[in-house]
Amino acid sequence: MPDNALDIQLDDSGSKGRYSVKIDGIDEGAELTFSRASETLVIVDHTGVPDSLRGRGLGKALAERVVADARAKGFKIMPLCPFFKAIAQRNPDWQDVVQG
Repeated sequence: MPDNALDIQLDDSGSKGRYSVKIDGIDEGAELTFSRASETLVIVDHTGVPDSLRGRGLGKALAERVVADARAKGFKIMPLCPFFKAIAQRNPDWQDVVQG
């Protein structure tokens, strides 16, 4: 499912944040959470997709959104989340914003 077809929301409190998306009227949506280590470094620490929404590319869409935001806003991403780390390794073109 392309990112532009999804309504991805960003809740950013300054030190912590969350990208989320809900589809099909399901209350529990997919999410990617992060902590801000500095103005130029964000630590992606969790990506979660409920079983009822798996297989729709929501985790990947959330990961693509944080990468796009990193490029647009000038920050780097440190992946602690195993899902994000794995998808970043399969996308070498993300290495401009993903550390390690």
